[in-house]
Amino acid sequence: ARAREAQKQWRHSSWDERRRLLQHIMDHLLAHSDELCRVVVQDSGKTMENAIAGEIWPVCEKLRWTIRNGEKYLKTENVWTPLFPHKRAMIEYHPLGVIGVICPWNYPLQNIMGPTIPALMAGNGVVVKVSEAVAWSSARFLRIFQEALESIGYPSDLVQIVNGYGETGAALVRSGVELIVFTGSMPNGRRIIEGSAENITPVILELGGKDPMIICDDADLDQAVHAALGGVFINCGQNCLAAERLLVFDGIYDRFTEAVAGYVNNFRQGPPLGGEPVDVGAIVSPIQIDLVERLVNDAVSKGARVLAGGKRTLTDQGQYFQPTILADVTDDMDITREETFGPVMCIRRVSGEEEAIQIANGADYGLSSTVFTTDKDRARRLANQLEAGSTCINDFGFTYMAMGLPFGGVKGSGFGRLNGAEGLRACTNRKAVLEDRIALHKPIRIYPVTPHDYDIAKRTIQMIYRRGILGRIGNLFGLIGLQLRKATGR
Repeated sequence: ARAREAQKQWRHSSWDERRRLLQHIMDHLLAHSDELCRVVVQDSGKTMENAIAGEIWPVCEKLRWTIRNGEKYLKTENVWTPLFPHKRAMIEYHPLGVIGVICPWNYPLQNIMGPTIPALMAGNGVVVKVSEAVAWSSARFLRIFQEALESIGYPSDLVQIVNGYGETGAALVRSGVELIVFTGSMPNGRRIIEGSAENITPVILELGGKDPMIICDDADLDQAVHAALGGVFINCGQNCLAAERLLVFDGIYDRFTEAVAGYVNNFRQGPPLGGEPVDVGAIVSPIQIDLVERLVNDAVSKGARVLAGGKRTLTDQGQYFQPTILADVTDDMDITREETFGPVMCIRRVSGEEEAIQIANGADYGLSSTVFTTDKDRARRLANQLEAGSTCINDFGFTYMAMGLPFGGVKGSGFGRLNGAEGLRACTNRKAVLEDRIALHKPIRIYPVTPHDYDIAKRTIQMIYRRGILGRIGNLFGLIGLQLRKATGR
């Protein structure tokens, strides 16, 4: 209710005021980046390097893109309608009202900022329910919005953060907000849809993935190896875009597995703020480390080869799971189907393109995908066949950083899009308006019906849509004749 009251003012804010708000947020992030990264690390267990690159950088890029492009994609758009040349057709992008955001724990700062930035640019208020696993940091992040809003003279109630467990999220879904943006698991996504049905509330669902990375036999080995290391171990694998299934062609398989194992077996792990450099940090919650352990143990029991890690570690210091590589992964292993969300590289040998595509598309998810090959035609051929919301060729994850691109998934990875023009416009009521360009003030008489009305309508349709000029001209003369007969009452 407080957010809705504040939004009544904000919906009438100017484009300049909205840009100033976002610029103030950007300035705060840049001025306090070290502090904010430490807060992220303390709450999530990721490394400082992962925090600066995975939290501050994407948010700054989203702010920059939105400041530069928000007005362009949200201002009234003229649409040509040849059927009514005397009318002006427009699409107007009106604020929805209050948008509810429910976000997970893997990116404490970015998950709040990502949906809130376009919502604010579109003139909305926002209520964010953060994960209970990272509730501590949310108070610090809320200050960013409060200071920015106060600096331009708008009420701080426009953006609010609520803490709690599942019932708090359920209350937000049923609270009467105009849109729900949910990031989380597939089972919880189903619960969101069930709750949203009570008020017919639209939802955007980003439900994670089981993303494939296809590494062809002509790929640049060094490039593919380092992309795979980043794609798997960034944020300790707790990443919706994580490369959870590496499909490696026969011709490069042995060299690839040897190369990644050489790196991972030398990874340093420990408390990210312990004073020593570490490559991989901690797992956020006990529930998550139990899941990772179960999936790894199941895979090993069914024949997966452990090339690195495979066990819990540093149990006296927190929730740590060793950076792990599993080779020769097969269909009968749970880890090929369930989202791992942990520091586990799963490598599977494939014979070629056809098998790679079949396996890649065999998952219930379809968020993102990656292809490594030096052949541009092969890259496009594979990308065109992948069932996913995005495909990144010869790099990992940068489709998200290209903020002009929409971000979202298909199949079990959800629906709706964040980022880009689609993400901005998803926060609006896209209203169609038809007004006079030239005021004719001549009524279109439908009633009472006359004997010529059907033939006039038929001739009109034929005149407009027939192919060939002679057919159109013939129907035009026929239409004139019918109109004369109607006017004279014959």
